[in-house]
Amino acid sequence: MSIPSKHRDALQIECEGRLTLTKHPDGCLLFYPRPVWQRLREQIAAWPMAARAWQRIFLGNACDVEIDSAGRILISPELRAAVGLSREVMMIGMGSHFEIWDAAKLAEKEQQAIDAGMPDALSGFSF
Repeated sequence: MSIPSKHRDALQIECEGRLTLTKHPDGCLLFYPRPVWQRLREQIAAWPMAARAWQRIFLGNACDVEIDSAGRILISPELRAAVGLSREVMMIGMGSHFEIWDAAKLAEKEQQAIDAGMPDALSGFSF
């Protein structure tokens, strides 16, 4: 997958192009700069035994990657299959990390959220 140039340059500076991908139960991949992932990994590893299944999802599927000289990362076949990535993918910035989605699946999830309406937790939020 090619990393958009506006993010590629920042990632090269922030983490020398070293990244970590992992699976998320929502059906996307989480994509972290390695230093951010290392802090998060320590927090996840400290979760209680009751969260062991969630540790497996996040830690057990983590894969370290690096941006190559052409500005691309290689997403393993296992991770691509796990979240159903096809040819068209979307990379969504989420502050400390990115999400990588199959474009059709993301459109479906967004429509579901719109159809469900704004959650009560956001009732006081205004643009």
